[in-house]
Amino acid sequence: MRGLVIKSTGSCYIVRMDDGTNVECHIKGNFRIRGIRSTNPVAVGDFVEVQTLADGTNWIIEIEDRKNYIIRKSTNLSKESHILAANVDQVALIVTVNHPVTSTTFIDRFLATCEAYRVRAILIFNKIDLLTEDELAQLAELRALYESIGYPTLEISAISIQPSDLSPLFEGKTTLLSGNSGVGKSTLLNALFGKEMTRTGKISDAHDKGMHTTTFSEMYFLEDGAIIDTPGIKGFGTIDFQKDEVSHYFREIFAAGRDCRFGNCTHTNEPGCAVQDKIITGDIAISRYESYLSILNDATEGKYRG
Repeated sequence: MRGLVIKSTGSCYIVRMDDGTNVECHIKGNFRIRGIRSTNPVAVGDFVEVQTLADGTNWIIEIEDRKNYIIRKSTNLSKESHILAANVDQVALIVTVNHPVTSTTFIDRFLATCEAYRVRAILIFNKIDLLTEDELAQLAELRALYESIGYPTLEISAISIQPSDLSPLFEGKTTLLSGNSGVGKSTLLNALFGKEMTRTGKISDAHDKGMHTTTFSEMYFLEDGAIIDTPGIKGFGTIDFQKDEVSHYFREIFAAGRDCRFGNCTHTNEPGCAVQDKIITGDIAISRYESYLSILNDATEGKYRG
């Protein structure tokens, strides 16, 4: 029997079968070691084959080929990666200028992974109602930066937004909703559905950092489309990036790199580097270049954890 994984709790999976029923499924221990170096070989969004045994238990026995997935380096040292979601049409990355601060490094690492797996990305800047005048100016600069590269952006206050304001963004698509803990993903999800779908939490007063409220990944269905909500993540370690391909995932760096003197330019210390020239003129943002260098370091040394 075929079905779609709509929830992962770590120990079991909820699968929506083709006949519309939801069943609880498990995977056998040896399933985890069949060439899948991941903390979760089965992810929300996967289409799977389910077998029901004589005792009534359901087991996932096969995963269909994925059209794409979003993956990051796992914080579990015994494994290599963690798949956030599979078979998505777009990612809505929720970010905040403050309360808590979302770093540009985090944003850029996430966007680079979307580029690598050919997934459309949208940046949604939340909590604009809490920003000072200076922070609103910083928000405007960030939106201008990412829109100049080609990423759609939106600014909202999830506590007051109406479902009709957001629905067109998600119609007809399977969307991964992600971001740091505390950026308001749960509030946004509740606003989108017009009712409480998941619990919201408060920001830690001591550190102005988010606290996890979403524990497991889960898919929620709209009239036309679906949203995959994931637990908030602290950092974003890239994985499986080859050193000579990292620049391909930064649109403006890749475009400028065509004019470098050397075809294999790493844009670090080579003469005749067009990327360095554009950094000097301000056509490439320093923050983006620093993010590029940090991923280049990942590819070389694999040190990043998050």
